[in-house]
Amino acid sequence: MSAAARREEVAVRVPWSVSRRPDYLSDALALLAGWTRQGREIQRALPLDDSQHAALTERITVLADVLQVRPHVHRHDGCTLIRLLSPDDALNAVTVAMAARIENAYKVVTETPER
Repeated sequence: MSAAARREEVAVRVPWSVSRRPDYLSDALALLAGWTRQGREIQRALPLDDSQHAALTERITVLADVLQVRPHVHRHDGCTLIRLLSPDDALNAVTVAMAARIENAYKVVTETPER
């Protein structure tokens, strides 16, 4: 097979297109139970006590520094409310990644230790 034929074959195999990115991110967000989207913001309410809230907030702070995201986290009626804003009108990969990492941190904070 000639080099030109190989280049054409590779070009045909590329399954990714930029126009599919928003659908891909929306699908990824849909896999994160409890997260809702309103415009450029995604949010989640988590039932946590004060000590769990403190532990989760500490973990979120570390994650936010790594991903360079500024989540809004506060308490209201026994729940921890988290809001993540995308810098533009579109959902972006960093925002969805942050939500996924918050979900993992939430599971760690709320799991009961084995005795």
